[in-house]
Amino acid sequence: MARPVSAARTGGTAFTHGPSACHALAFTFDLCPVHEGSGFDAPLVKFLIDHRVHATFFASGPWIAAHDVQMHELLAHPFFEIGTHGQAHAHLPELSAEAQLAEIRGPVATLAKRYAVRSTLFRPPYGEYNDDSVREADAAGQTIVMWSIVSGDPDPKLSAKSIEADVISRAKNGSVIIFHANGRGWHDDEVVPVVYQALVEAKHFAADTVSELRGCAGPAEIKR
Repeated sequence: MARPVSAARTGGTAFTHGPSACHALAFTFDLCPVHEGSGFDAPLVKFLIDHRVHATFFASGPWIAAHDVQMHELLAHPFFEIGTHGQAHAHLPELSAEAQLAEIRGPVATLAKRYAVRSTLFRPPYGEYNDDSVREADAAGQTIVMWSIVSGDPDPKLSAKSIEADVISRAKNGSVIIFHANGRGWHDDEVVPVVYQALVEAKHFAADTVSELRGCAGPAEIKR
């Protein structure tokens, strides 16, 4: 299992949240490499599809290589957006600038060649990046995307109810929430429906992709 993500970084800038005037939030899901199991949270994705939840997935190179069927499933739905998560899911600050560029460009090239998808959003593995990462991401035509709310789903010690309560209590206009859809996010198939009901259905937040949230200038409507 990938270690829990953090907001670690050593420089530069990234997109972490949308405009405070926009009554919307972004559900984002990392697709980190997995060494055992299917690497795909099918019940979670089914919920997102059934409710037409606008969401952004950040796929790593190894995950893409091992999940062709699931990539096609995600791409079949126009309310899903695909970003990237590193060619080898490496720790960027430990790499040279040249190696960082290769790490960033790898899955972008794969998506373009294999699926005719132009991806422009990059989430650094482990949430780690530095000034070189920002420069190389810009050179590759990528925007670094972080988050403003950590679900904590990689931690097996957290209960579903504690994750739900924490995410719901911290949500506000423009929030970017990080989950996992690779089967390594604990309780996500339980948590995400509860969070969706509490925030989108009850509090009328719009569920946006990251790109939609970046472009939101004011109050948003719930998407059905």
